[in-house]
Amino acid sequence: MTRRDFFKASAAGGAAVAWGSFGFDLRPAYAETTQLKISRANEVRTVCPYCAVGCSMIAYRIGDNALNVKPTLVHIEGDPDSPVNGGTLCPKGASTMQLALAQNRELRPRVRRAGSTEWVDIEWDKALDELARHMKDSRDKKTVLKDAAGLEVNRNEGFGFVGGATITSEEGYLTAKFFRALGCVYLEQQARV
Repeated sequence: MTRRDFFKASAAGGAAVAWGSFGFDLRPAYAETTQLKISRANEVRTVCPYCAVGCSMIAYRIGDNALNVKPTLVHIEGDPDSPVNGGTLCPKGASTMQLALAQNRELRPRVRRAGSTEWVDIEWDKALDELARHMKDSRDKKTVLKDAAGLEVNRNEGFGFVGGATITSEEGYLTAKFFRALGCVYLEQQARV
């Protein structure tokens, strides 16, 4: 008897003993395994957050939108209807589930005050108000109306803008237009608007 035959006989004998002696009915277990984990999930179409390709993804979440039910992400896959990626994802895109469910992912804005070594959670409204105030102060201090030759330039050298890869062309156009209206010269956008 070979080692493989021994394991086959042991498994078959063990299953027969369990079936006959304990009266297990494995049909419900087999039926449960034929159901997909996304069979009762809601589809949410999204875009991969990693690069400028903009691969389409489908995220599946369970939860019936009731007030006492927290929606739970259960699966992410490439969108087969997408002309960009045709349902495929690169290794980074395929690992998006780990990014979404990471335990150390920050969910609230944090700030480290001048001279402090500790980060502190703040509310979104306060974070946006502080960001607007810092941008206004920086723009007031660093606006250049005329260059060294006396030419009118009206530029802001106090801050810059880096656009994301996954925004649409329209969003890229609007953000670039907004920061150019502020006089921003340090403008970079992966969409190259």
